[in-house]
Amino acid sequence: MKKSGKRVLASGAFEILHPGHIKFLAEAKKIGGEGSKLIVVIARDETIKERKRREPIMDEESRKEIISALKLVDEVILGHAPFSFEEVIEEVKPDIVVFGHDQDELMNQFKKFAKEHKLKVEIVKVQKFSSNFSSTTEIVERIKRIFFMDKNRL
Repeated sequence: MKKSGKRVLASGAFEILHPGHIKFLAEAKKIGGEGSKLIVVIARDETIKERKRREPIMDEESRKEIISALKLVDEVILGHAPFSFEEVIEEVKPDIVVFGHDQDELMNQFKKFAKEHKLKVEIVKVQKFSSNFSSTTEIVERIKRIFFMDKNRL
């Protein structure tokens, strides 16, 4: 049985909220155990531009507002720009850091950071959840098909 009162950190861009995001956040909260606090870090617009090489679909304040409205989320903060593990870890002081199935690169960077800084933090990767909409990219592709490709057939 997990100890209670753990601080769980999860992060993401959360550009178009979908069932995969909800399942990810619910699993992160569950990993913390009873009485845990789920803190979500929203990627800054600047971070999305740098990492994804495009403009964000929705601005950071809007994404923060949407994630803040979820009952299972206890606190939402904006990440730091430029991107910094150190500042977020110092601010949140998590017991557990949870990564999504598609965050391997970020998780590996964090593992290296945690080792270098001798952090006593549990690192957990959640598996991909089956859903009709499990990624923002899938949703964007569907929107393009519906609004652009299908329109050309009419």
